[in-house]
Amino acid sequence: MRRALTSEIADLLGRAKAVDAIAAGKAASAMLTAFAAETDVTVRTMLGVGPRGTAIETSLPGAVWCDAGHPLPDAGSLEGARRALEIAADADEDDVLVVLLSGGGSALMALPAPGITLEAKQHTARTLMAQGADIYELNTVRKHLSSIKGGRLAAASRGQVVTLAVSDVVGDDLSVIASGPTVADESTFAEALRVLLTRGGVSLYPPEVVSYIQRGVAGETPESPKRGDPRLARASAHVIGPQRGAIDGARRAADALGYHVHVVPEPITGEARVSARSHLAMVAESLSSLPRPLCVISSGETTVTVVGRGKGGRNQEFALAMAPLLETVGSNVVATSIGTDGIDGPTDAAGAVVDPTTLRRAEAQGLAQPQTFLDNNNAYEFFDRLGDLIHTGPTNTNVGDLQIILIGS
Repeated sequence: MRRALTSEIADLLGRAKAVDAIAAGKAASAMLTAFAAETDVTVRTMLGVGPRGTAIETSLPGAVWCDAGHPLPDAGSLEGARRALEIAADADEDDVLVVLLSGGGSALMALPAPGITLEAKQHTARTLMAQGADIYELNTVRKHLSSIKGGRLAAASRGQVVTLAVSDVVGDDLSVIASGPTVADESTFAEALRVLLTRGGVSLYPPEVVSYIQRGVAGETPESPKRGDPRLARASAHVIGPQRGAIDGARRAADALGYHVHVVPEPITGEARVSARSHLAMVAESLSSLPRPLCVISSGETTVTVVGRGKGGRNQEFALAMAPLLETVGSNVVATSIGTDGIDGPTDAAGAVVDPTTLRRAEAQGLAQPQTFLDNNNAYEFFDRLGDLIHTGPTNTNVGDLQIILIGS
């Protein structure tokens, strides 16, 4: 936040008649607290919308906090979105609204479009995630079922809007971070309908959702604000924490420990178990030209198509899919995949770790083969039984997933 508040932004805030601040996402508390500490201007209204247990710890005069749901929105998400829209609508032309966004903001600050119930939106998000929709597909649908996403928050304000975002999406696309409540949305109702069709078909989704999107395709419902929309003319947005920022931190840590570091430039995406195998194959193929001891670092965001009834997350599935193939890399290797928010799927783990002893220890405990656990989407139980889950607790931020492979001399 200190780096983000450049002289240009500081001058803008200093000239404003009044400054309001809204923070939404997993880092809402930290970002709002840091903004208040680093700016010299008086902030008239401060609103934080974030996960339960992350409420603002320091005393911020005038600050309001809304506990909200993730990965599915809840009543707190609606309350936070309503308050945010009220703050935006109350701003005068000489005011500045600062919006602080971070990963998770799509669910944490949510207000369904007219005629869409919260339950219908929850069901839609849950189904899309179970069908393996990536963040772009998920947010395309979310933005077209929303009264605040896809530029609508900025469009509600007469004042100047400045967005500072910590990215959790590959490519740092501001229209995808928290579903882009303050930036133009280039996705369309037609694309949202295509997502429903390709992710299970319209029969899986609530009729009110399908009908609303179909009306949008027919031009009967207004599209989200697009590039050039005059309502967004006074809105600017900046990524202050890139999604690949975790790579920089991991690289510094590996350097300090004496490892040679190889960073995989391509983001890790796609179905977790498939991407894990191709990633490990790529590493194995590259080993002959890389020095030891070696730390291979990659990042991105995979997906999981849920077909079983088990418990787990994309990072745990990624790790489990690597376990049977580790020997292709060597006998002195350890690998992990973690979510930088400390929460992998609907679990209390950030991810899991595997090494050449993983399968032997699993066999000694009478566990089935990894594929059986993958087939049931039950990676959590596999690693829990082995004591190989990684627990960091919530980190109160999110910059995507991180994969680390360590190879000894």
